[in-house]
Formats: sequence, structure tokens, C-alpha cells
Amino acid sequence: MGKRRQQMRQVRPKQAQAPQPAVGDSKRQRARYVASGGILQGYSPEFVVRLGYIGGAVSLACLVILAVLVAVHPWGWPVGIVAGMVWLLPIAFVASFVLPGYRLARADRRGEPRMVQGQLVGASSLSTSIGLGMLMVRTRGGQEQYLVESSKLAKVPGNQVTVMLTVTPALRHVRSLGVMGQRLAPRPEPAVPDVVRRLRWLPLITPIGLCVAAIIGVDVVAMLPILTSSAGLHALLAAVAGALLGGAVFGSSYLYQRAMQSRVAALMPGAAG
Repeated sequence: MGKRRQQMRQVRPKQAQAPQPAVGDSKRQRARYVASGGILQGYSPEFVVRLGYIGGAVSLACLVILAVLVAVHPWGWPVGIVAGMVWLLPIAFVASFVLPGYRLARADRRGEPRMVQGQLVGASSLSTSIGLGMLMVRTRGGQEQYLVESSKLAKVPGNQVTVMLTVTPALRHVRSLGVMGQRLAPRPEPAVPDVVRRLRWLPLITPIGLCVAAIIGVDVVAMLPILTSSAGLHALLAAVAGALLGGAVFGSSYLYQRAMQSRVAALMPGAAG
């Protein structure tokens, strides 16, 4: 009897746990977003390469300023080091946002674009990327989303048709967009609120403002003739000033973004109030 009860306990089915597809899907979407260039996804390889050259020139200029401040600062080398090291912040942002996209753009210029054909699901001339619209296509592999130049979306109708896209493999830039079928209805374009237009600029304005605030806070305090008898304390004061200004810009941007997101959520259909 004891063995039979033990066997019955072993074959008793366990209660199935509820799957969590949203978490896995969001992770895969995030990984795909980063692998496709991040904020530079959807832009042409030629534009991203030019942006990489500009970022390289800015980084070189920052290194020159860093070397000059460390070498000839009047209040001692500790203050000069702090005043110069803050110029590494723009280089860090260039390396984080521009360099990965630049590498993918170089690969796209050497690689061959692929053809994508599917049924149109939806299209909008507005997206989270400046100058790009959004196109949803249902293919054999499932539903896919592409960022497309707004001018190319003008030919997309409002009815369901078959679309053909030529897409670069790395940045997922849509080089060409063709429509197969009759354009029976124009595509409606609702008015875009100003809050949405302002929200899409925040990912670009925030790092620039953070860099400017930190550099001003550090270098202005470092150049002032205060605590000349103690270079170490002077350097610490300059670093604290830069951190406070940079933190103030970041905190203000975060609060502003939260407020804008709340206003956008209130504009969605079905929102309370």
C-alpha cells in the first residue's frame, strides 16, 4: 500500500505555471533594438557614417581640450585633471550611441539588402525616431515592424495591400518601398499632439544637456581663483559642482519625461478622465 501511494503521488500532474510571454518578448525586442543600432535604427547607412565622422571629430576636439587643461591649468594639476576629465563625458556618449551604429552602417554598405514581402497591417508617419515613420507588415514569419522615412510612406494606402521592402541587414533601413494592389482608400493621418513631438526629442536633448551642464559646472569652478592654497579641495569642489549641475539636468529631464508620458497616456483611447 505504501509503494502504491508513493507511485500515485509521483504520477499526480503538477499545476501548470502561467507563462510570462511579455517579459521574454520585451527582452527579445530590447536585444533586437540594440543589435539594430539603437536610436540609429532605420536611418540610412550613409547618414550614420557621416554622423560617425562628426562624432569622431567631436571626440578628438574633446581630447585636445582635455590635454590643454591638464597641461596648463593655473591652479595646479589636481584641478587641471578634474577640469579635463569632464570632457570625457561627450566621448562616452558618442561611444555609446554613435559608435555601434557606425559599425553597423559600415557593414550595411558592404552587405546586400534583403527583400521583405507581406501584407500591410498599419502605417503611421510618426514614430519615436525623428524623421521616420512606422510600418507594420505581416509576413510568413510573423508580424514585423520597420522604421521608414516619412516621405516613402506617402504611397502607402489605407486599405490592405501587399507591400515589398528592400531592407539593409544591420540597421534595418528601408531603401525602397513598393505597393502591390489597388489603392482603394487614402491612409488617414490623425493630428499629432505637440506633446508627442516634444517627447521624441528628449533622448537627444538629455545627453547633450547633461554634458553641457557637467562641463560648465566643473570648468567654471575650476577656473575661479578659490582655494588656491589647496588644489585638492579646489578640485573636489569643482567635481561636486559638475555633479550637482549634471544631476539637476538629468532629474529635470526625467520628471519632464514622466509628465509628458502621462499626458500622452491620457490622450490614448479608453483613458480615464
